Parts: sequence; structure tokens; C-alpha cells
Amino acid sequence: MSKSESRWWPLIKLLPSKTNFRFMRFAKVYGAVSLIATIAAVVLTLYPLTPPCGGLNCGVDFRGGTLLELTTKTPADLSKIRETLGAHQLGDVQVQAFGSPMDVMVRFETPEGQNPAVVVEGAKKALIGVLGPVEFKRTEVVGPKVSGELFRNGVLALALGIGMMMTYIWFRFGLTFGVGAAAALLHDVLLTFGLFAVTGMEFSLNTVAAILTIIGYSVNDTVVVLDRVRENLRKYKRMPLSDVIDLSINETLSRTAITGVTGLMALGVLAAFGGESLFGFSIAMIFGIVVGTYSSFFVAAVVLLWLGVKRGEDAEVLKPVDARP
Repeated sequence: MSKSESRWWPLIKLLPSKTNFRFMRFAKVYGAVSLIATIAAVVLTLYPLTPPCGGLNCGVDFRGGTLLELTTKTPADLSKIRETLGAHQLGDVQVQAFGSPMDVMVRFETPEGQNPAVVVEGAKKALIGVLGPVEFKRTEVVGPKVSGELFRNGVLALALGIGMMMTYIWFRFGLTFGVGAAAALLHDVLLTFGLFAVTGMEFSLNTVAAILTIIGYSVNDTVVVLDRVRENLRKYKRMPLSDVIDLSINETLSRTAITGVTGLMALGVLAAFGGESLFGFSIAMIFGIVVGTYSSFFVAAVVLLWLGVKRGEDAEVLKPVDARP
């Protein structure tokens, strides 16, 4: 960072250009906390074992049903809306306000054997009769067959994304480094699922897109750290592995912090002003950046420390290629 750049952004001066933290001193603590959090996230995501989403609050995309977003002239009476739709036997009716007291989101299941279009029109007329003039801003109807296909495709997209990233890591770094990076990647994805299970936020196709983006960010962050570890292993052949990892993390700490804070600022604005449809995506991305940065330092590096590295093999891998004919 040049002097002129730091002059225009004084906050950069708060980040020391050189640090010497002993991260691996508490490697066992990081490993235990990460393992417990990951197991808890898996349990919360799967329990109860009810299809299609278990402990997740599936949106209309995955569960099937109808989603209405409406605006009233006066502050909406949520209990009255819930009672009105409940009287029409629409199954699980969920009503919540978002943005202002006049903005309401309604979700309900379409009764089996009934025409969804007829059900939606009946629900709208009932709401108008109770609330008066209403503006319907969004109407989505998803049948159970389509929702099942969307859920399978969403899970398949996540599985393929994770698999391709792990394949890249394996070829790029070899087995030992690859296991550390793969552990960090699974850690980030599973904790993001756990976030949605704990908070009850809607799990939708937007959430799947957010998790796929988190996968890319997590791998990119981890690759930066592991690449520096490999370089320092070749440079400091007699230095203990824990010291090499500490040195590598400290050398990449400033760059990672600035990258993460920049992303958090943009996503914070998106979460605040992006509306209900983008709120879950924004929160997932914010959480993903935080845990992605954490896992690069305290999951991938810890696994690498526990597995160990054969210095001779690593030096051979990093030997410069002679470009002369």
C-alpha cells in the first residue's frame, strides 16, 4: 500500500503492515471449536428428518405453495390476515411484515386437488375484503412437482460446486494441502446451513446461489494462505511447521482483512436496502465471508499442521521449471 493511498484512506493505517501473531499456539482450541460447531450445524440442519428440508425453513421454491407480497394503505393487522387466510383452509399460513408496517409477505400452501390460480384469486379477494385497497407487488405459485425438482437441482448444484472445487484443490496442491482446503470448504458450507437452521430464515434458490458464491470466496481465500505456506516451506526449510504457518498467515493477514471488509461493506448496504428478497442472500454472504476468512486461517492451516508436510516432496514440487530448450 503506497503512502498516497494510505493518505486518502486513513483507516488503512489501523492495519499494521507487519504482524507477528502466534496463531498456531491455540491450534487445538480452533480445531475443537470448529468441529463442535460443524457437528451442531449438521444436526440442526437435518433435524427433524422430515422432507424436503429437515430443519431448514424451506421457501416456496422448495416446498411448493404461494407467496404474496402486498402493501396496504395503513399499518397491516398481521393477526387479522392470518385468521382470514386460515379460515380458507390454506394449510400452513405464514405472515410477516418487512420494510415498513404497510409491507407484508404472506405464504401459504395450496390445498391438494385445487386449481392454484383459483386459490390465489380467492385469497386476494379475501384480503381486499378485510384490509381494503391492497397493492399486490409479487405473486409466486410453485407446484409440489416443480418444487421437488428445484430442490434436487439445488442440492445437485451445491454438490457439483463442492466436488469441482475439491478436485481443483487436489490437483493444485496435492493430497495434504488439499485435505486442509477441503476441510475449510466443508466447514464454511455446513456452518452456513446451520445459520439458516438456527435463525429460521427462508432457504430458497437465492440461498443456494449465495452458498455457491461462498464456496468460490472460501477457496480463493484458502488458496492465498496455502500458497504462501508452500512458498515459505521452500524458503525456510529448517523452520518448524507451526512457525512457517504463523509466518504465512501474518504475511497474508492485511490483504485478507482489507478484502473481507470491502465485501462486508457492500453486502451490509445490500442487506439494509435490498429488500426482503435479497436479505437472506446478503446475510448468507456476510456470514460466509466471516467464516471463510476464519477457516482459511484456523481450519485449513490447523489441519495442515496436524497432518504435517514432507519438506523434501514440497521442495521438489516447487522447484522452478527450466524454460530453456
